[in-house]
Amino acid sequence: MRADKFAFGKLVFGLVFSGLLLAQPAASGDAVKGAKVYKKCLSCHMIGDNAKNRVGPQLNGIVGREIAAVADYKYSKAMVKYAAAEKVWTEANLDAYLTKPSKVVKGGRMAFAGLRKEKDRDNVIAYLKENAK
Repeated sequence: MRADKFAFGKLVFGLVFSGLLLAQPAASGDAVKGAKVYKKCLSCHMIGDNAKNRVGPQLNGIVGREIAAVADYKYSKAMVKYAAAEKVWTEANLDAYLTKPSKVVKGGRMAFAGLRKEKDRDNVIAYLKENAK
């Protein structure tokens, strides 16, 4: 009986602790500044009303969206493999991907070198979240 109470206590603590971690605010970005940084992405990715796939998929609703799930877009095998492991685009994995796409998805087709500045990534993610359609 005592072992059961101990295991239950560990479970409750774990759930509460993970809930606290999930409740932490994400890095705050400025969507207006993010729109300016996003101009680097425009040649390959559309966002907003009437967004279509280009060289890369449209990015409407990307935060929280399943990875490699845009209809009518042919993803690389590397991105499909990444999607099998990660499942959903979160702010955290978007931040990592935007830092250096070729490091996160080895063999992917995205030729973009990445955004070195953390603030630029935070701002772009804020812009993507604000413009989720």
